[in-house]
Amino acid sequence: MKELSLKYGCNPNQKPSRLFMTDGDLPIEVLNGRPGYINFLDALNAWQLVSELKSATGIASAASFKHVSPAGAAVGLPLSDTLKKIYFVDDLPIDDSPIACAYARARGADRMSSYGDFIALSDTCDKATALIIKREVSDGVIAPDFTDDALEILREKRKGTYNVIKIDPTYRPAPIERKQVFGVTFEQGRNDVCLSDDKLFENIPTSNKNFTPEARRDLVVALITLKYTQSNSVCYVKDGQAIGIGAGQQSRIHCTRLAGSKADTWWMRQHPKVMSLPFVDNIRRADRDNTIDLYIGYESDDVLQDGAWQQFFKYRPEPLTDDEKREWISHLSDVSLASDAFFPFGDNIERAHRSGVKYIAQTGGSVRDDHVIMTCDKYDIAMAFTGVRLFHH
Repeated sequence: MKELSLKYGCNPNQKPSRLFMTDGDLPIEVLNGRPGYINFLDALNAWQLVSELKSATGIASAASFKHVSPAGAAVGLPLSDTLKKIYFVDDLPIDDSPIACAYARARGADRMSSYGDFIALSDTCDKATALIIKREVSDGVIAPDFTDDALEILREKRKGTYNVIKIDPTYRPAPIERKQVFGVTFEQGRNDVCLSDDKLFENIPTSNKNFTPEARRDLVVALITLKYTQSNSVCYVKDGQAIGIGAGQQSRIHCTRLAGSKADTWWMRQHPKVMSLPFVDNIRRADRDNTIDLYIGYESDDVLQDGAWQQFFKYRPEPLTDDEKREWISHLSDVSLASDAFFPFGDNIERAHRSGVKYIAQTGGSVRDDHVIMTCDKYDIAMAFTGVRLFHH
């Protein structure tokens, strides 16, 4: 198949719309549903991310995409009981499925942003993964294959309209890519930079030069995630999963703050008060997730004041005080952070430190590199200058 007609483009007024190949056949097969223009943009970008992550780490990988940037990305390391609970998969048989663990992590780190996501899986979608997808609000999934029972589960989702795409994992695009803007054709070489090369960590200008194997793995996860994130972008990673992604901001410090606040929220969700919130029976998953985010944040009165808490809780829970939040976040540690270009000032490092960052990979080359290095040394942070920029538009 060389061409696939679509309902419309980015918006309903943008017609006609299609996918097509000038040479060869499309590397995808729609097994269910009718994916749209934005669905395919998410699917194909997300597929590149997870296939590259699997190639770099050797571990099954997953991504949760929204509006052509990842809301989450992860490799399939086993989940602790705490993570299973805060990701709401503690009732599912995922321990023997690395790809299910990968998606549980990718979806669970930022559940608000992942709402209505498009999913990419590096490995065959199995029953355990399909059971996670079944109960989440999602637009579709792309994977190299699907087991029969997984496909049966997914075909029943959204009254039979859920988008399921199978992609040929052997497909390799041409080395030159093109796109049009305002009738003008842009052309460039594909970004085929290897982000698992040990040479990326050879230039370490900080006093602390120690990158643990886990930190190197997490920095590779962060760098590959940024390669497919709309710039400017910054990514915080811990234990093989992105815990905070700041995408598409005009100022890098805003990326660092946004991603850092998401990392803090991920960590706060593991606070005992949050894990024991007395939700009413049969609360909708989206309402529960939004309530948790409000309870953790500065809008807690929205769910704790009289007339509000009764909608969500069996009884009014005690609020989290600012002192409790600061104390809990102070225990977040060994976080890795990467940036898609250089940090221009040390304020980015100051903010990263407050969210437990101990390892950094960034391009380097700012006129204020000395100030950035000095700020890292202030907090004993190990930082590598990769010399690689990862802008994505």
